[in-house]
Amino acid sequence: MSAPIEHLLGIMRSLRDKDTGCPWDLEQDFRSLAPYAIEEAYEVADAIERGDFEGLKQELGDLLLQVVFHAQMAEERGLFDFNAVAAAISDKMIRRHPHVFDAQGCANATGGGMPGAAAEASVTDAEAQTLAWEAMKKEERERAGDADTSALAGITRGLPEWQRALKLQKRAAAVGFDWPDVECVFGKLHEEIGEARDQLRHGRGHAALEDEIGDILFVCVNLSRHAKVDFGSALRRANAKFERRFRLMETLAGHDGRRLPQLSLAEQESLWDMAKKQEVLHDPL
Repeated sequence: MSAPIEHLLGIMRSLRDKDTGCPWDLEQDFRSLAPYAIEEAYEVADAIERGDFEGLKQELGDLLLQVVFHAQMAEERGLFDFNAVAAAISDKMIRRHPHVFDAQGCANATGGGMPGAAAEASVTDAEAQTLAWEAMKKEERERAGDADTSALAGITRGLPEWQRALKLQKRAAAVGFDWPDVECVFGKLHEEIGEARDQLRHGRGHAALEDEIGDILFVCVNLSRHAKVDFGSALRRANAKFERRFRLMETLAGHDGRRLPQLSLAEQESLWDMAKKQEVLHDPL
């Protein structure tokens, strides 16, 4: 194992030392740390979106720390350690890339050597690889005794809901249950918006309205999938655009010695339009 990794593992052992460790680190458990792992993953995505590669280095380190932290707690309980985590993912990558590695885990241009029908498929592109992976994961679940034979089996409920929606849609599409083209998705989106509008006006209560709005969001994920647009990236861009324009609104109001709460909605909308125009002038594309 490399010296930097050993050093990091040693730091975590010191932080978790019952006699001399950090009180905060000692108080943590798997459940309390889970939100931090999710937060760090999103911060990695944010650094990538901003093209901040120095920041990406730091955020990847923060995410790695979460792996080390969980592995240390597992080792304390006699469950597994960091080496076992690294070995498990290495074995999985070799197992799921039979077109790259032979049965001994050595790179092999001809592939082969791994068990299962999925390994026999010739992988020609990324889409074919994704299908092969799904077949391999199904075989792994069956060997582990998982009795769930649904095409939707194995999709974790711990994902952000939009990501789970995407996985559900991809699995359904893999067996032919999918819209034939993006225009059909637009039609469904308009239908769902109409149903939500009717529910809001003449509805049966909050739960029913929540169902209808959920249907709209589910179709929006489907639209992104058909348009080959990453839903999370699109939403991050929309959030960034809103924040950028709103901050410019605040700046424009400040030029006149005013603050947004002092302005009417019509005045705020005028500032919003000014912010949009300034953005176009600086970035016409």
